[in-house]
This record gives sequence, C-alpha cells and structure tokens, in this order.
Amino acid sequence: MRIGGATVLLTGATGGIGQSLARALRAKGARLLLTGRREDVLRPLADRLGARAIVADLADRAQVDRLIAEAAETDILIANAALPASGEVLGFAPEELDRALEVNLRAPLQLTRALAPRMVAAGSGHVVMVGSLSGRTASPGAALYNAAKFGLRGFALGLRQDLHGTGVGVSVVQPGFVRDAGMFADSGATPPAGVRTVSARQVAAATLRAIERNRAEVNIAPLELRLGSALGGLFPSLSAAAQRGAGADRTTRRMAEGQRDKR
Repeated sequence: MRIGGATVLLTGATGGIGQSLARALRAKGARLLLTGRREDVLRPLADRLGARAIVADLADRAQVDRLIAEAAETDILIANAALPASGEVLGFAPEELDRALEVNLRAPLQLTRALAPRMVAAGSGHVVMVGSLSGRTASPGAALYNAAKFGLRGFALGLRQDLHGTGVGVSVVQPGFVRDAGMFADSGATPPAGVRTVSARQVAAATLRAIERNRAEVNIAPLELRLGSALGGLFPSLSAAAQRGAGADRTTRRMAEGQRDKR
C-alpha cells in the first residue's frame, strides 16, 4: 500500500506516539484525518501538519458513529487510541471497565467494520491495529489491558485472513516499553530490571513499514523482550514465574499509580 496520496484516519493523534505517527505519515505525503478527544492539542497539531481535525471521544458510541461519517473516505485506518488500564481489575469501577473496553477494543473494531467495505470495493487499503506486547503474553496487574490487546491481535490476524485477495491489508503493530511517549512513559514507571525500551519514532517507522510491506504482525521491542513475549504465549506459567522474579509486579503497580487519574 502506498501511503503518499492516501487518506489516513489516525485515532489517538494527540498522544505522544500518535503525534510521532502523524508527523511520519505527513512526511510520506498522506492526507491526514486526525482524531482525539483533546481539542486543545488536536487542532494545533492538525494546523501544523495541514491535516483535518475531528474531535471525538471513542468511549461515546454516538461520537464514534459521527467519526465514521466524517471519515468515510478513509483509505488507511490506524487504530492507535488507547486508555490506560493497568491495575488490579477488581479495583476498577464498572464504568471504568466499560470505558477502557469501549476505547481499547470496541471502537477499533467498529471503525474497521464501517470503513473497510469501501477499501474492499476499491481493491486497495490497509487497516492497522496498534496493540502491545501485552497482547502476546499476560502481565501481573494488567488483566484488563491484556484482554483488550489480546483481542486486537486476534481480530487483526483473523480479519487479515478474511480479506486475503481483496487488495486490503491488515497489520497489528505491537510495541514493548516506549521510553519517550505513550502511557508507559507518562506513568513515570520504569521497566523491570534488564529490560530495554524503544522510542516513539521507532514505533512510527515500524507502523509505516507494516503498511507499505503488508506485514501481518510487527513487534517493536529489543530482542530479549520479543523472545520473552513469544515464549510467554506458549508457556504462560513459566512466563509468570519469570516476570515475578524480574519485578514485573512492581512496574505494573507504578504504572497503575501513575495512570489512576487518566483511565
């Protein structure tokens, strides 16, 4: 899929990773539709990049429907928006649980269901789910976040098979710990001992490569974390023991504390 000249809908454009993605897409010549719920950040970003801004809260189903109507000409969908969801799931209020699942799982699926038929009819297009390595292996204190990211991965890989031969590609992009932007960086937490990080620019570059090369799954993390997540999917009990030994529970507790007022 060529990005230059394509109309790209990018959700979560106001976050740090979203802004890196927006700049990288603009440099490739994309026509940008940027959406987010923070109008004070979204409109200046759109003005700088010559993009169209669509303010929308993806937790509100009516606003998702409005976004779909306003972005009907989308050629490439990048579902990047996400809410923090770290912490013991028993400590979430019902409305917090609902909001996290609406933004992190339902909205990307609904946007895809509504926008992909036009791509199929045109014989060209691409859908990207921005997930996380939390969609490959579970972590302590992240059950709700794991649920959404496992769901995104399964949806993307299944949809890719459904759309095979239509000219429409589907990718899932899964970063590890991002050091300079995004929910992990914003929480102020540090990764477990010995675990390295990646940058938001690396995530953006990998996302563009996934679109251009029609990659099914792209994991952006140092080798040891990619291997650990792959093994964790195969051997969850062993992975849980290893994570406890590395202090992963301390990391997720710090993340939950840093994210409490943002979820």
